[in-house]
Amino acid sequence: MNQDKLVRTIGKNLRKVRLSKGLTQLELAEKTGLNVSHYARIERGETTPNIFTLGLLVKALKVQASDILPF
Repeated sequence: MNQDKLVRTIGKNLRKVRLSKGLTQLELAEKTGLNVSHYARIERGETTPNIFTLGLLVKALKVQASDILPF
């Protein structure tokens, strides 16, 4: 898997999980302390979350990292 596909897949997985939890991008951003525009770029696959941000998202969504990461 190349880097671009990895970044897009992480974004798609985050969106899927977020929607399954009934959260808006703004609500999830507020739960994690992220700027909503930054979170939206992650979800669109324009940027990759660093390990700290990924941890915040996993904790806020109450899922495992494996639910977000494609491996």
